[in-house]
Amino acid sequence: MREMLNETIIEVRDLNKSFGTLKVLRGINLTVEKGSVVALIGPSGSGKSTLLRCLNLLVVPDRGTVTVNGSTFVFGAGEKLPGDRALSSFRARTGMVFQHFNLFPHMTAAENVMEGPFTVLRRPRAEARSEALALLGKVGLAEKADAYPFQLSGGQKQRVAIARALAMKPDVMLFDEVTSALDPELVGEVLGVMRRLAREGMTMIIVTHEIAFARDVGDRLVFMRDGTIIEEGPPGQVIDSPAEAATRSFLSHFRA
Repeated sequence: MREMLNETIIEVRDLNKSFGTLKVLRGINLTVEKGSVVALIGPSGSGKSTLLRCLNLLVVPDRGTVTVNGSTFVFGAGEKLPGDRALSSFRARTGMVFQHFNLFPHMTAAENVMEGPFTVLRRPRAEARSEALALLGKVGLAEKADAYPFQLSGGQKQRVAIARALAMKPDVMLFDEVTSALDPELVGEVLGVMRRLAREGMTMIIVTHEIAFARDVGDRLVFMRDGTIIEEGPPGQVIDSPAEAATRSFLSHFRA
């Protein structure tokens, strides 16, 4: 088990988000300690992915506060939205990996990884490429540096996407169902990279249906339904002895 630093790095208070008449998040409160791994589980439509997108402001909440590593944004009537520069800086520190890889098809794996540091962080090209090659090595793809996305498997593309997010040196990593679009035989290679990041102390919030992985890697398991947090606690406790009927019903469909 990793050593927890007892230092809050993410704090969400009374977070609300609606799309039209559909309430997607209803007063979410969440605290994440530095170096910890939090797994979000729940049925489709429970608000898990929207919560992640609110954490790096890809989706702007209607009300509430989001704090990541000392940067706080307040949302609600009369509150001024952050400017483009503040948003860019904030997102650079909250790395996000999506279900679909979103790689630039006209760029090699190395070029995809170095793009952010080169264009956003203004790193010298040679330095950005050197760091990109090191990160590709970290995710087991050193030999694929000059391959284009069409030449890579789904699992390899997802590992490039993880390296690309890491290249921005984020404070936290957000993973949104990163294995759900992969063939079953490719899931393990991506989960292996995430396990290594957890061992290294990266703060991570992971939306996943891989219940066994959540038990193995997570420090805390959060079950969401209908835009609210129904239950949370140590993964073994929530999975083996859920307190809420809704959690029991959801977990009955899985074998952890």
